[in-house]
Amino acid sequence: MSRNYCLPLLICLIFISTATFAQLITLPPSGDNQKSEVTQYLGSLAKVTINYSSPDVTSPSGDDRTGQIWGQVVPYGLNNLGFGTATEAPWRAGANENTTITFSHDMLVEGKPIEAGTYGLHMIVKESEPWTLILSKNTSAWGSYFYDEKDDALRAEVQPEEGEFHEWLTYEFTERQPDRATAALMWENKKVPFTIAVPDITALYLDNMQQELQSTAGFSWQGWNQAANFALQNDTLLDQALTWAENAVSMPFIGQENFNTLQTKGQILDRLKRTEEAETTLLQAVNHPTAGPGQIHSYGRQLLNQGEQDKALEVFRLNAEKHPDTWPVNVGLARGYSAVGEYKKALKYA
Repeated sequence: MSRNYCLPLLICLIFISTATFAQLITLPPSGDNQKSEVTQYLGSLAKVTINYSSPDVTSPSGDDRTGQIWGQVVPYGLNNLGFGTATEAPWRAGANENTTITFSHDMLVEGKPIEAGTYGLHMIVKESEPWTLILSKNTSAWGSYFYDEKDDALRAEVQPEEGEFHEWLTYEFTERQPDRATAALMWENKKVPFTIAVPDITALYLDNMQQELQSTAGFSWQGWNQAANFALQNDTLLDQALTWAENAVSMPFIGQENFNTLQTKGQILDRLKRTEEAETTLLQAVNHPTAGPGQIHSYGRQLLNQGEQDKALEVFRLNAEKHPDTWPVNVGLARGYSAVGEYKKALKYA
């Protein structure tokens, strides 16, 4: 082998060896921009995670950059960063590698649909206009140096606000509801909020219940009854809810006829306008040996809330017969008689 051939081969081997060993070494983060992560659940199923590197207002050399972040450290508009393939790059909305955002389920960002998955998060920063939030399908690039608009999965206009001073770039979830939240980037004196929502969180729960009922939850009457009650309370999929309720009552080896299961079934029948079946089932529920005084009283209160004063009084009277001198029997009678205008009797029991 000639010396001319050996020398390039040796250099190549040294380079490969050096690169291999470099991958085995954990070094401090570039620029001391610590990695950070924040996760927020929307309800108990859907969640959002933002993963980012967090620069600070004070430069690595110790200089205070207050008043120099926006428009200088983070330039306005799209820029040629002098490296990589992007000639018009947005800000990486953090430091070092891609800032990423992960959605466990299909969601809405600023009202626009985005599929479940992980996306690179970028922003086009502007001096006096709304900023542009960009979610890119490219999640593995280093920052925005290789940004390509064709990879965009979503763009939305977001309005920056003046905010409390933050030394470190931080993402927080500043407002939270069962089906939505507001995420916000906060750094120096800026706050950039954007909304994230689940389009139909009730459907999400119901789909999940369908799956859970095919597993451990389906081996107890409580699981079927809880699912039926959830659909009832949200006034949706009532035919399916009735099937679940019937399983809770009578599924072989699993169903159990008791006050809870019969009441759920009766209420669903009532919502479906199957009035006669509903009354029969609910009467069976309040007369069932498992019906305690508190449960019967609660059912009577429910009838009062529905404007069924006469039926409510019948239930309160039944409770008095089954459970005399038991809390809250007298309270129920007082409410029942008052509801039908028999105030002397109501006062007696009060």
